[in-house]
Amino acid sequence: MPKILYTAFDIVPSPKGASTHILHNILGLVNGNFDVHLITPNDGLLPPEDTIDGARVTRVSQDLTQNFLARAVHFGRSIASHIALHPEYDVVHFRNIWDGFHIAQNKTRYGYKTLFEVNGLPSIELKYHYPGLDSELLSKIKEQEIATLHLSDAIVCPSRVTRDYIASLGLNRKLVTVIPNGVSPSDFSPSPLPHRDGRIPVLLYIGTLADWQGLEIVIKSIPKILEQQPVQLQIVGRGRSRQRKMLAKQIRKLGIEEHVIVQPAVPHHEIPALIANADICVAPLGLNDRNVTQGACPIKLLEYMAAGRPLLASNMPIVRELVREDVDALLFSPNDPDDLARQTLALLNDFELSQRLAKSASERALTKFTWHESQKKLLRVYERLLV
Repeated sequence: MPKILYTAFDIVPSPKGASTHILHNILGLVNGNFDVHLITPNDGLLPPEDTIDGARVTRVSQDLTQNFLARAVHFGRSIASHIALHPEYDVVHFRNIWDGFHIAQNKTRYGYKTLFEVNGLPSIELKYHYPGLDSELLSKIKEQEIATLHLSDAIVCPSRVTRDYIASLGLNRKLVTVIPNGVSPSDFSPSPLPHRDGRIPVLLYIGTLADWQGLEIVIKSIPKILEQQPVQLQIVGRGRSRQRKMLAKQIRKLGIEEHVIVQPAVPHHEIPALIANADICVAPLGLNDRNVTQGACPIKLLEYMAAGRPLLASNMPIVRELVREDVDALLFSPNDPDDLARQTLALLNDFELSQRLAKSASERALTKFTWHESQKKLLRVYERLLV
């Protein structure tokens, strides 16, 4: 049975999409008869040793008083020490450069193959979390990313946009396999749309409060929607104190406090009920390099679709990889609150349109974008690596 080390600088389990993705990858590898050892950071609450879906889990302690980069470097050193003590892995599968650079550099020394799972690159994403980050540091991080990519035996990513960006860094496109994120049909089955008689319709966003998500566009659209229709915007997600304060300030400035609810992230198993209570779900991705240049594959978009809710999303390539405009979703011009308001009102005023889009989206998600399909594609990458 091939031995796999899977490393991720993400808390698992957690409400984040990264955790959902990792858990389904683990399940697919275990079901594919791999001996999987997952190493992640510890949040101080989870046990240091664990078993999830047949995989062994080790959680590395971290000093939460340190900044992100210090914790990332500590995690990378912990992985390097583990590999030196346990040089028996056939494949080391990693999701970031903090440990991945060392892993890729030492593959010949320890005799394993390397798989780089690129969901996001810190040279692009960190500036949204830490706006004051030094540009010289970001340049050094990008150099390390490029080196890690070139040293890797195989690369997987969740969208064609991401693959094209990786190829633009000088990588052979044949080394990069696109594996979209998925949805679990047992968790996200379609339900009838809520009746609108006598109730205020709910516009729902679930996800992080990161600046690239475009939440300010949704907030700016609310006064325009309220001119014609009552509506409540529900935002559920994990965010830094700075991001929450900024959202609260924008909401107060527009005088829409009674129409917007901002809630903390919830466990993943509670998300289907939130979606079932919504009339419209929104993915307002902003027009920025994180979404346009690097790309991604928003899990929330697929979960909205599978659960049978009409979807409003930014009209950009990473969205069009998943949905067909006017068939599975209405798309609005990125960063345009007027267009978002117009499309929202179109759905609020046309229940049959909402039903048609929701039905089509659910069928598409539950047939083309399941975690089972993603797991099969990942196993094929492993088969090629281990030939």
